[in-house]
Amino acid sequence: MSAPRLTADFWVSAYLARLRRAGLPGYVLARGDNTAGAVMVKLATLDGQAQLWQRLFDPIAERRDWVRTAEGLETDIDARLARERARDPDLWVIEVEDRAGRHLLDDSGLDG
Repeated sequence: MSAPRLTADFWVSAYLARLRRAGLPGYVLARGDNTAGAVMVKLATLDGQAQLWQRLFDPIAERRDWVRTAEGLETDIDARLARERARDPDLWVIEVEDRAGRHLLDDSGLDG
């Protein structure tokens, strides 16, 4: 039996707190559905480049994992996020800024 899923707003709050403790700036760019909204994380490396991360279900491992779904020019990532939000208004978008490319998504305790 799998553990109950956290609500989106609870997970986002916990993630932002974890980022703050690590000294990483994190911002809510778009607020989605409080309960079941999906979350995408934009990692801006402050050099004009960015990555886009999303939790996807891995049917082989039977779990959801954070996967980098895009990377490239930050303007291209922003355009993709605008399209995603137009398609899914319940989507949360979080931005993390770090020159070293840290996002903390692979830290334990963030797998809700």
